[in-house]
Amino acid sequence: MARTMPEETEIHPAERLLRLLAVGASAEELGEAGAAAPGSAAQALRVHRTLAQHRRREAQLTALFDTATDLAASRDLDAVLQAIVRRARLLLGTDLAYLTLPDEEAGDTYMRVTDGSVSPLFQTLRLELGEGLGGLVAQTARPYATPDYRTDARFHHTRNIDAGVLDEGLVAILGVPLLLEKQVIGVLFAADRNPRPFSPDEVALLCTLAAHAAIAIDTARALDDTRAALADLAAANAVIRAHAAAIQRAEEAHDRLTDLVLRGGEVPAVAEAVSALLGGGIAVLDPDGQRLAGEPAGLDVRAPVAESRATGRAVEAEGHWVCAVLAGQELLGSLVLTGRPELEDADRRLFERAGVVTALLLLLRRSVAEAENRVRGELLTDLLDSPQRDPAGLLQRGLRLGVDLRRPHVLLAARVGAAGARSRLASAATRLLFGRGGISAEHGEGVVLVLPMEAEPGCTTPASLTSPASPTSPASPVTTVAAGAAAQLTQLTGAPVTVGAAGPAGGIAALAAAHAEALRTLRALCALGREGDGACAADLGFLGVLLGEGHDVRGFVQETLGPLLAYDARRGTELVHTLDAYFACGGSLTRAKDALHVHVNTVVQRLDRVEALLGRDWNHPERALELQLALRLHLLTR
Repeated sequence: MARTMPEETEIHPAERLLRLLAVGASAEELGEAGAAAPGSAAQALRVHRTLAQHRRREAQLTALFDTATDLAASRDLDAVLQAIVRRARLLLGTDLAYLTLPDEEAGDTYMRVTDGSVSPLFQTLRLELGEGLGGLVAQTARPYATPDYRTDARFHHTRNIDAGVLDEGLVAILGVPLLLEKQVIGVLFAADRNPRPFSPDEVALLCTLAAHAAIAIDTARALDDTRAALADLAAANAVIRAHAAAIQRAEEAHDRLTDLVLRGGEVPAVAEAVSALLGGGIAVLDPDGQRLAGEPAGLDVRAPVAESRATGRAVEAEGHWVCAVLAGQELLGSLVLTGRPELEDADRRLFERAGVVTALLLLLRRSVAEAENRVRGELLTDLLDSPQRDPAGLLQRGLRLGVDLRRPHVLLAARVGAAGARSRLASAATRLLFGRGGISAEHGEGVVLVLPMEAEPGCTTPASLTSPASPTSPASPVTTVAAGAAAQLTQLTGAPVTVGAAGPAGGIAALAAAHAEALRTLRALCALGREGDGACAADLGFLGVLLGEGHDVRGFVQETLGPLLAYDARRGTELVHTLDAYFACGGSLTRAKDALHVHVNTVVQRLDRVEALLGRDWNHPERALELQLALRLHLLTR
């Protein structure tokens, strides 16, 4: 129905058309009002179309301005792209708008943003280059439009694309490229579920929106690159600062440790300094794993030391850190760090540098010790060759060298079985005594070592020269020192080293006599085929009685028959008498029971008790010989 105007019968038709244009009347209203003036009506319709076009352009420019404002204000790429797609749908009046981007890793294109889509299949659609309308747009960098995609033969139809378009119900599609420096970085689409053509203005509008989308994507990528570069720069700065701090700390630590060595600091001082630097406990061990200084490690270091020696780096072992202390290929010892399960690279390098400084200190100490040991060796040679010449002078020389010969010492006579290995044995003896306070010298066919017995046990004492004791009887201290020295000297020289021991002895004359006894023991060990072993005279049974300086007969009898004598004394039995009768009767039970006037079962029971007290080997030839000799000596001494 045409709009009524006041006094319309009196208004000219052209004026009426102008009034309708002024109030925004529709084209139908203008046609009805201009029936009386067809020429004026045609002009009015042209003006109406022009005004509508201007309003549409104004709305488009407003949308573009809003899009540019969003792009300038927002740094969220998803939000900007979603706004562009939504405005494209509203401005073009389509049912659907969407945007695709290339997937560089997969080599295809995927749906980035959609607005108005109802199909999950369409929303997850992927296109290869050249496939469908979007693939052609991406390939040619030109916009394409179709009023009915399903019947348009210009495009390469595929089963998955057609299925997605059908599932979404799309018919008309317009696609324009997202260009960035002539490179297609995506495609923007507007689509309808009914057939429709797309005008050039609509194509131009969508291209403008696509240009904004390309700018948004490029800006977002630039921002991401900037953020990544800033993050990398911050990380690099942090690494540089940490590295600089580590270098400064390492230099300070090196200066501190080096100054400590140059001022004559000892191994405990170095261990204390390293412990303070690393914030953990430090143990300094010798090549055999014995503690030289620091806290007890409580760790078998053989395997980790071997690994550290092979790699040249500190290694982790059971929550501790172990670093081999090396001078070239020679193992001088090891460092063990406790209380630091995790060790950063800077602290690990500092720990390894502490191993180098410790090696320097040990080498300096060993050089001084070797020089001192040469002087001490001259003292020992004079003591062994002519002890009667000047006993007082020998004592004074020893005191000047820090050795009090009046105190108890163990004297060791060592000999190596390999030909030409005597010099290696002398060097090994020097290394063995390093830090233990003893003296050594080449003498005769071997090397003589003198070790103080009263030295503090634990790390630098004869107590560290240990060897497993017999399971049946505990080893004497002298035996332990002898066996331990033989084992370590054998390891150091690479050839069997036999050690005879005597002592403890104090004083010039007593030490000379102990040397003679140690030599006799050494020769007895070699005669018995026990090369590579270490023992004292008391360990050789009746041979020890013959070889020993004091010929301790009662001691031999007590050591051999002690358990039987004690049992007879407590129980009033006659085990010793029964054993003597058994041997006297040639090991015959029948003759022994006649000699003892008892039943044969009684003899068997007594001999079973003897075996329980003396061990199963009591009747073996060598042990039986000792028992018979002890029985004879017991009879004589009683």
